[in-house]
Amino acid sequence: MRVRATTTVAAVIGAVALSALAVPTAQAAPAGPAVTFSNVKLNSKAVVIGPTAKVTVSASYTVTKPANLSAASFDSGPVLYRGSTLSVQSRIIAGDNPGTCTAASSTVLKCTAKIQFRPAESEDYDDLVNSDAGTWNIGALAVGDSGFTTKGGFGTVKLLRASKLTANATPEPVRKGATITVTGKLSRANWDSNTYAGYSTQPVKLQFRKAGTTAYTTVKTIKTSTTGALKTTVKATVDGYFRYSFAGTSTTPAVNATGDHIDVR
Repeated sequence: MRVRATTTVAAVIGAVALSALAVPTAQAAPAGPAVTFSNVKLNSKAVVIGPTAKVTVSASYTVTKPANLSAASFDSGPVLYRGSTLSVQSRIIAGDNPGTCTAASSTVLKCTAKIQFRPAESEDYDDLVNSDAGTWNIGALAVGDSGFTTKGGFGTVKLLRASKLTANATPEPVRKGATITVTGKLSRANWDSNTYAGYSTQPVKLQFRKAGTTAYTTVKTIKTSTTGALKTTVKATVDGYFRYSFAGTSTTPAVNATGDHIDVR
């Protein structure tokens, strides 16, 4: 059931090799299997995806069907979609393969499935692009010989571009009362180029933790440059650790830099 995120539901039909069914997007889709879905859940509310590595997320769902409808007569699985409703025109993400279902009764199937996310270029699969980051709705799809059945409205999941943050405090060691310069960089996965790239003009907190303690305190907030670079100065007071901390956005997760020790003499 693998499709590109910008593909419509209709494209899934070809992906599962049901060649007898063609659904022009301009007209109504044929009626699909007489099934209903419930309890469609992904095992994560936010999926963090780097610039190259595939990420696989597990899902579970329940299918209710007529007793006389064979479970082998249709494929099903969870899908992610954008838009107010899941329909033939919806942009979707689906897994490589249909779900695996076990009969709980003559009418109820308990199913599991996986959805794969690939930012890297591939000969076999299309890729995520930067505009795919953000919130997606959760739905489900069943495909049979006669058509397909969809159901949306099972919550949301965020697809996030993985983030990295560094911090470096200099000089080391430093005289008490002297100026410390703290540099760093905030970057995030670029799904278009399959690299990490600087995240520009984002607010980032400079934080300090005194040696022998566990809690960081915010010293000031600065913004990244157009290349994601960070640079600011503070006065040396006591031994401790400086780090930068980023709160995240709707497309990029929060991240803290590793604390960099400063020796004040």
